[in-house]
Amino acid sequence: MCGIFCSHCHPDVKAFRQTAIRMGKQVKHRGPDWSGNHTANNTILVHERLSIVGVDTGAQPILSEDGNIALAVNGEIYNHKILRKKLHHSYPFKTHSDCEVIIPLYQEYGIDAPKHLDGMFSWVLHDKKQDRLIAARDPIGITTFYIGRSSSTPGAVFFASELKCLHPVCDQIEAFLPGHVYDSKTDKLTRYYTPKWLMEPSSIPKTPLDLTLIRETFERSVRKRLMAEVPYGVLLSGGLDSSLVAAIAQRETLRLQREYAKKQAALLSGTSTPAVNGYVNGTPPVPTNGELDEGLAGIDENYNLTDVPVLSQLNSFSIGLPGAPDGLAALEVARFLGTKHHTFTFTIQEGLDALYDVIFHLETYDVTTIRASTPMFLLSRKIKAMGVKMVLSGEGSDEIFGGYLYFHNAPDKKAFHEETVRRVNNLHLADCLRANKSTSAWGVEARVPFLDKEFLEVAMNIDPQEKMITKDKMEKYILRQAFDPASLPPGSKPYLPHKILWRQKEQFSDGVGYGWIDGLKDEAKKMVTDEQMQPDVIRKYKPQWGTDIPDSKEAYWYRCMFDEHFPPYCASTVMRWTPTWSKQTDPSGRAIGVHEAAYEEGKGKKEE
Repeated sequence: MCGIFCSHCHPDVKAFRQTAIRMGKQVKHRGPDWSGNHTANNTILVHERLSIVGVDTGAQPILSEDGNIALAVNGEIYNHKILRKKLHHSYPFKTHSDCEVIIPLYQEYGIDAPKHLDGMFSWVLHDKKQDRLIAARDPIGITTFYIGRSSSTPGAVFFASELKCLHPVCDQIEAFLPGHVYDSKTDKLTRYYTPKWLMEPSSIPKTPLDLTLIRETFERSVRKRLMAEVPYGVLLSGGLDSSLVAAIAQRETLRLQREYAKKQAALLSGTSTPAVNGYVNGTPPVPTNGELDEGLAGIDENYNLTDVPVLSQLNSFSIGLPGAPDGLAALEVARFLGTKHHTFTFTIQEGLDALYDVIFHLETYDVTTIRASTPMFLLSRKIKAMGVKMVLSGEGSDEIFGGYLYFHNAPDKKAFHEETVRRVNNLHLADCLRANKSTSAWGVEARVPFLDKEFLEVAMNIDPQEKMITKDKMEKYILRQAFDPASLPPGSKPYLPHKILWRQKEQFSDGVGYGWIDGLKDEAKKMVTDEQMQPDVIRKYKPQWGTDIPDSKEAYWYRCMFDEHFPPYCASTVMRWTPTWSKQTDPSGRAIGVHEAAYEEGKGKKEE
């Protein structure tokens, strides 16, 4: 994951250059490996790099051969090898970077270039000859991206990966909408991602359930995201989603290890050419004549990984309070799969001490996001310290399949489907934001297989009646069923232990230990008085909050910390996560009625 800052049409870009570089440094945590900048006409691009693919040759901004086009990207393009072969015109690639393919795509397709990309991304491209700037964000908004303007420079437009780059120079900031592309020719954002399920949420899908299609499409999604030239791992909470990701990633890692061993054996026996995965005796291939096909990390046309120079045991990571539900389940999954597992614990005080920094990095005051992000933030620091730079995570499944416990209360399949669409559409303000910023705070990249374009097309077009929760079908029933031994070909090895495959949903902030949320609420009571919560007092002393009034002391406390970091107009980028079809205002999963019995049972066991 990288950091981007860009200013276009600035009235004095030379004078602004040092300010732009300083603004870029505000996201140096996202890209600690290298810094770069490029100025052309009245535009400046600043890039902070985290090197995952094209480690030796992928410094940014990337320039076209003639220097006319400059590109800065945050993200990964999983189908870059396929796209290189499908270009209509030969292009002299200079790097192994998966992102460089965006330049020839722009040359061939212009503003339609993002339509061809399969990945997570936010990028800015400047065409010097046309003095044209194109910016785009991936379909779901997995990578964070913002657009800003300033009343002091009314003709300029600014882009950045995080708010903290923009608010010192902008007084109007908005989240760059997912699935959209900006064109300086029109100064407008245009939607390029237009699947029917998203554009027509009231049109109820009728596609019959195909468990094999669900399973195989998701397996392809995970395989794509193992594209890397650095050590990688999986975030393993012990819940269904992260466990399925870990199971598939481990299968693919073991397969690649076997293939690599065979190639090495053939090399030693003299029955093979010296090159193995594009590498000779561990040395990467030298680019010649712009032809860099050999040694490129990525998938081929059959969605198979072909060249993976980093092959090691799959690391899995979990975090929680001592004895937390997720930690115990994660350990069971790791033992079943055979991953190299790392269990970390944190104390409530350590979590409380991190809150101020967490809110600075998250750039939100949403209660759910902060609760869940704090353990993830602490875990990411541990992961980076171990030398792992990329992890797979399970975000998105609950939105797609209606996995949150409040979905038990959906009145009918139409309402169920519309709510899943709404949740997916808002992921960039919730779970995607959490996963992206919690990990990138420490220079770790999180990839989310459930939000793959192809998988979304399959999962969001299933008849929602199949997703409905009944007394006989628990949440995410069809996803569980797709990986259940009964649905697999005869003789297939189980993906997960039965008790994990059919484990009830725990929202992450609950699963790390119920004491975590209780600790947050108790601390908030100490920090915020009853008087401060009175509406008339809030209107008097916090007029900048307007109608966005906190409904709990915990929410009030978080908003105050947010205000210490960011000016009031940044609040317009924040969305509060609350359950639907529920009288509960607390977003914790355990607060939903169907989870109450399980929670009380857990409390009883703890008290014993």
